Amino acid sequence: MTKDKNIKNKVKEAMVTGLPIVIGYFPIAMAFGLLSKNTFISFRDTSLLSMVVYAGASQFMALDLIGAGVTWANIILATFLLNLRHMMMTASLAVEFKSIHKKFLPLLAFGITDETFSLISFNRGKISLPFVLTINIMAYCSWLSGTMVGYLVGEILPQSLQSSLSIGLYAMFAALLSPEAGKSKDVLFISIIAAIIYIMLFYSNIFTSGWDIIIGIIISSALGVVIFKKDSREGEN
Repeated sequence: MTKDKNIKNKVKEAMVTGLPIVIGYFPIAMAFGLLSKNTFISFRDTSLLSMVVYAGASQFMALDLIGAGVTWANIILATFLLNLRHMMMTASLAVEFKSIHKKFLPLLAFGITDETFSLISFNRGKISLPFVLTINIMAYCSWLSGTMVGYLVGEILPQSLQSSLSIGLYAMFAALLSPEAGKSKDVLFISIIAAIIYIMLFYSNIFTSGWDIIIGIIISSALGVVIFKKDSREGEN
């Protein structure tokens, strides 16, 4: 009974902790569903994107690339590069997951997003299978249900509200980036350089549509590795 009660307490605690993500994900997922419908993607495929890919930034990027007629191979490559950061996120949490049975790790890793990673990282002392799994399930259900609702009823909403939904992802990016940029000048510098690189590639028309994003990600990531590696060495000295 004591064990069951402890699990229930962990679940309740996770529900309260994860509520902001649920509230934040739903309107952004609605925007994705609406934009996907406007890109003439079927309800089934739109739902599968959120169900299987489950990566907001990559899904929105995929819509842009699909609309531009980019090949599926380039879309997969761009998505892979954009999501490489999740490998670092799950690696940093792996140490905290030692007490969790290995058979659950793939499931927990699938549910790690930028937002759930941040939330779990800020609550490392509470980490347990019920706590992490509850947060991941809540976020996943919010994203999937929001996608479906946006696709089915999004066009019923007033145009002003539709426009507000469409900028939700950019607002979330800004909310994630601003604190880090405030803490580190290097993060701010890399962010600005990344934006400049992409703008230059986009307007130069050197690469076909889709490759400008891929090349921009590679160059910016390489630059980030060099800068942070240099800072790490200076800190050791």
